[in-house]
Amino acid sequence: MAEKRDYYEVLGVDRDADQKTIKKAYRKLAMKYHPDVNKEDPDAEEKFKEISEAYGVLSDESKKQQYDQFGHAGMGGFSQEDIFSNINFEDIFGGFGGSGGFGSIFDLFGFGGGHNSPRNGPMPGNDIGQKLNLTLEEVSTGVSKEISVTHRKVCPTCNGTRAAPGSKVNTCGNCNGSGQVRQVQNTPLGQFATVSECPVCHGEGEVIEEKCYTCHGTGLTKVTEKLTIDVPAGVETGTRLRVGGEGDDSPNGGPSGNLYVTINVLKNDLFTREGQDLYYELPISYVQACLGDEVEVPTIDGQKEKLTIPPGTQTETVFKIRNKGLKHVKWSGVGNMYVKVHMVTPKTLSSKQTEILKEFAKESGEEIVEVKQGFFDKVKETLNK
Repeated sequence: MAEKRDYYEVLGVDRDADQKTIKKAYRKLAMKYHPDVNKEDPDAEEKFKEISEAYGVLSDESKKQQYDQFGHAGMGGFSQEDIFSNINFEDIFGGFGGSGGFGSIFDLFGFGGGHNSPRNGPMPGNDIGQKLNLTLEEVSTGVSKEISVTHRKVCPTCNGTRAAPGSKVNTCGNCNGSGQVRQVQNTPLGQFATVSECPVCHGEGEVIEEKCYTCHGTGLTKVTEKLTIDVPAGVETGTRLRVGGEGDDSPNGGPSGNLYVTINVLKNDLFTREGQDLYYELPISYVQACLGDEVEVPTIDGQKEKLTIPPGTQTETVFKIRNKGLKHVKWSGVGNMYVKVHMVTPKTLSSKQTEILKEFAKESGEEIVEVKQGFFDKVKETLNK
C-alpha cells in the first residue's frame, strides 16, 4: 500500500494557510478531478478521493489540530464517515442544479450503505501526546523515565456500555440505528448525498434510558497512571517516541490508541549541541596561548579529557576531540566534541607583570604608549581589591 501523502501537499497549500485558502484550493482540484468531469483520466476517481480526504481533515479545526500534532497517526480515531461527512458540497460548489450525474459521494467512497451500517462499530481509541523534558546528560546515555499519563479507559461501572446498571439500551428510532441522517444536495457536478450525525442519538445509533453515573454516558473515564518510558541515547528535541496501546481506550471495543512522547532536551550549562556534536567554550590565559599548555576539559559523561594547546594558539581556535559527543539514534557511531578557546586578558597587572610585558613589547619591536589611570579608575581598582 502506497504511503499517504501529506494533506497540505495534496491540496498544494502551506501549513499556515487559512480556511479560505484551503477551501479555494480544494474547490479548484475537485472541479478538475471529479470523475464525471474528468472521464479521460483513469486515476481521477482516486485523486478526487485523496483531495476530499485532505480537505475533510484540514477544513475541520479539531481534526486539523490533531493532524498538525501527530500526522496521519493522529487520524486513527476517525472513520472515513467522520472525515468526509463535514464536507458541505453545496457550500463548496454553490447551490446549482445537476442531472444526477455521479450520485452519492458516499457511494463513491465505499460506505454508501449507511442506513444499514451503525456508526458505533469497533473504532480505535484516540492517540494522545505528552512532552518529556530530559537533561543532556540523560540524552548522552539513554534513560528510563517514569511519567504520569492521563488517558481515558473503559468505565469500570458500566464496562463501556454507557448505560447505568439495569438500564436499557434501545435502537434509535430517528435514524434506525445508523447514527446518521442523510441529505441530498444538488451541485454542478450532480447530486451528492451528505451524511450528518443523528441529532437524537448523536451518532451512536442507540438511545440509553439512563446514562452511567460514573462516565456520564461516554463509556470511558479519565485515569492517571504511572508508565516507564525507555528513551534511547542521542535523541533530540522534537523526537517522538511511540508507546503502543497507551492512548485512550476505544469507546466500543476497538483497539486502544497510542501514546506519543515528544522529547524536549533542556539547555546545558557547559555544552551546546549541534546534531550529535557537542561544543565547549574554554577560557585560556595570554601565557597559555603564547607558550602552549596541557589542560583538562570536562566531557558529557562527567569525566575529564586532556587537551594539548600548542604554542601560539590564537583566540577562537577550535580543537576536535573525537567520539566525545552523543550517540546516533538510528546507526552506530558517536559524535565529536569541539573545544573553542578564548584568550582572556587580565584586567589588572602587578608592577612586575607590567615591566615584564613592557620588556616583551620592546623585544618584539612594538612601541607601546602607556595609558595613565584616571582618578575614578584608581578608585574603582581600590574598591575591587
